[in-house]
Amino acid sequence: MKRNSDKYNRIIEAAVKVFARKGFYNAKVSEIAKEAKVADGTIYLYFQNKDDILISLFEVAMEKILRNMKGRLSRIEDPIKKIELFAAVHLELVEKSKDLAEVIQVEIRQSSKFMKEYRNDKFIDYLNLIADIVREGQAKGVFRKDIVPGIAKRAFFGALDEMSRYWVLSTRRSYSPQIAAEQISRIFVTGLIPHPDHPPEGE
Repeated sequence: MKRNSDKYNRIIEAAVKVFARKGFYNAKVSEIAKEAKVADGTIYLYFQNKDDILISLFEVAMEKILRNMKGRLSRIEDPIKKIELFAAVHLELVEKSKDLAEVIQVEIRQSSKFMKEYRNDKFIDYLNLIADIVREGQAKGVFRKDIVPGIAKRAFFGALDEMSRYWVLSTRRSYSPQIAAEQISRIFVTGLIPHPDHPPEGE
């Protein structure tokens, strides 16, 4: 069956709502079918089981998130501005797509199949966008040469990811995603740029 069919997309959208509302373990395939307005059996024409729905949901989401992030970053040349934009766009998801954010931050981590067996290339590409920004900054002499891009990308994403989870799980929030994005990117950039007393390696 075609992944881009209307029914496939309706099932994915329904799964986001049901998983966010009921939780992954408590959600039933029949509830997803009802939300999508399709017969229960139709689900199995596109997905093997509930875990498969969850993984497919993540793939579809990451493809859109990755495409959006690439498009936004392509309009900027300054690596520092790119870091700031990455943080802002990433945290926008919590405000604009609350159900999806909850599924990604909480429910998807409840699936042992997803956590242990699944490799998502789109997510790896997403992380690598950060590494590419760091390398670009290093090539332009903006960022320190001794920073390892592979470590930097996980440190930066980890901070954004934890902040996203905080908003999803918290009922009272002390600050907005915009302030958090600004603070996280500022902390990160401060560690990336050369200090006057410690010039970049090789200079």
